[in-house]
Amino acid sequence: MKIRIKGNSIRLRLTKSEVAAFCDKGQCQEAIVFGNRMLTYRLVAKEGIETLEATYVGDMITVYITRDAKDTWLASDRVGYSNVVDSNTPAQLSILVEKDFICMDDTLEDQSDNYPNPKL
Repeated sequence: MKIRIKGNSIRLRLTKSEVAAFCDKGQCQEAIVFGNRMLTYRLVAKEGIETLEATYVGDMITVYITRDAKDTWLASDRVGYSNVVDSNTPAQLSILVEKDFICMDDTLEDQSDNYPNPKL
């Protein structure tokens, strides 16, 4: 799972096997080590929500997605889910969770588990 943070937006991109694992287990997680610290980011299915939510506690970013998404995303053609969270502050948080497509440009990254790009 890839994470992209830019400004006040966060995007998670999942490969085919990561979407399958998420839909099976209800969560997907990655981490990056910075010396003696680690930043963990994860996608978790949550009951009782209607759209994406996110928290940042300690060294963990958690994006919550609906239970319905967990149950249907793998078999559907749906690319992803998005939400803008207004936390009663001037800064809104934009959240995007999507399937990871094969890049259109040359890259050295292994893309064998990515979804076919509809533009190719």
